[in-house]
Amino acid sequence: MKQFLECGRAVNTHGLKGELKVVPWSDSPDTLAELSRVFIGSDEYKITSAKVHGGLVIMKLDGVDGVDAAIRLKGKVLLADRSDFELEDGSFFVQDVLGFPVFDESGTLLGELADILPLPASDVFVVRGADSAERLIPNVPEFVKLVDVENQRVVVAPIEGM
Repeated sequence: MKQFLECGRAVNTHGLKGELKVVPWSDSPDTLAELSRVFIGSDEYKITSAKVHGGLVIMKLDGVDGVDAAIRLKGKVLLADRSDFELEDGSFFVQDVLGFPVFDESGTLLGELADILPLPASDVFVVRGADSAERLIPNVPEFVKLVDVENQRVVVAPIEGM
């Protein structure tokens, strides 16, 4: 598992003091706004302020003063140290489970977890089979029975036609 997790992208500047507009790559923009530091490349930045605004995070990084400094970070991916997050029981980082084999409850291999789509009703697991066919499985207890990070596998109960 990687120590640093991609957590967002700086998409623009905000104001004249060097703030950045960041698209968060997490369950909630609040998760990103609550961090105390981020990394861009190998550089560590202390977050001096962060607030959620319209689904984005407006973030001020220590040492990024003014529009010129902020514009140099536009388009950059922000990383967070996994130790800066506290996961609830049963939660996982998407990055850690992509590529896991996905089995049905009888042990038949359905494919591998290729992607997780964050949709309004629930996340949807994209399972790609050996024939490149994709199955979309809602990440709800009725269908996803187990995400076993330790043993690197997912168990699902697909309905007919899934």
